Amino acid sequence: MPEARATTTELVADVAGERLDVFVARKLPEITRSRAQRLIDDGFVDVAGQRAKASLRLEAGQHVRVVVPPAAEAAATPEPITLDVIYEDADLLAVNKPAGMTVHPAPGHPASTLVNAILAHCGDLSGVGGVLRPGIVHRLDRDTSGVILVAKNDAAHNALARQLKDRTVEKVYVALVEGTPDPVEGLIDAPIARDPRNRQRMAIVESGREAVTAYRVVERLRGASLLEARPKTGRTHQIRVHLAAIGHPIVGDRLYGRASELVGRQFLHALRITFEHPRTGERMSLEAPLADDLSTALARLRHAD
Repeated sequence: MPEARATTTELVADVAGERLDVFVARKLPEITRSRAQRLIDDGFVDVAGQRAKASLRLEAGQHVRVVVPPAAEAAATPEPITLDVIYEDADLLAVNKPAGMTVHPAPGHPASTLVNAILAHCGDLSGVGGVLRPGIVHRLDRDTSGVILVAKNDAAHNALARQLKDRTVEKVYVALVEGTPDPVEGLIDAPIARDPRNRQRMAIVESGREAVTAYRVVERLRGASLLEARPKTGRTHQIRVHLAAIGHPIVGDRLYGRASELVGRQFLHALRITFEHPRTGERMSLEAPLADDLSTALARLRHAD
């Protein structure tokens, strides 16, 4: 395999007064603005032969040189873990993640993660997410099952990241909650941040980041309701926090509710994700069937009724 090399691009400023980081991200669409800022801060971008700050306002006609170093080798180790592949092409991979699998290596979970599995499956992945999160565009909690997208190159990663930022990606989750929300269809708009009293949890915090979740009851069962939840934002534990906040925690959620004899983890499944293909622009919708333990729990409840 040939050694990866840095790429150098010579650009000429065409808009007077534009910030350097904005200009670089605009001219090199495979690079996000945050990555452009890192390249500038690390000295990989110069203006008229001189290092500059990301906030520099360019003059029309100025020459800008951008050096993009090769992606750092992933620190995670490939592991031959079987994946339930929903869709795959040259740009992306969609996997039905099982409950109990952590998405990327972290303290306490250095191996046997989704990243370890997809490194073995794909061989080479987008490095934009960082050395421990190659290809990862969005996340699912360890005990949440369902569909997750993985970018196989930087251009796909950036295209999907932009869609997530612009909120054009539609995610649909299935959740079983205690009781029945009133109204049976609604929008939860409440900011989320780290719980100041318990750093292991997230909470509704006035100064937190915007978080919006739409929900709809699709089936009423004995003491519980099956919901469709559509997060409009992507905060950590968002659906779990929001449903608990309205008094209807997810069944089996030990962190925001209580343990359940019905199911051994939170009854939350990423059912469907809809987005534009990063290369073709085609609107795609990928779906992961409900996990077996959740299907069994649901059947038990329906039989009880």
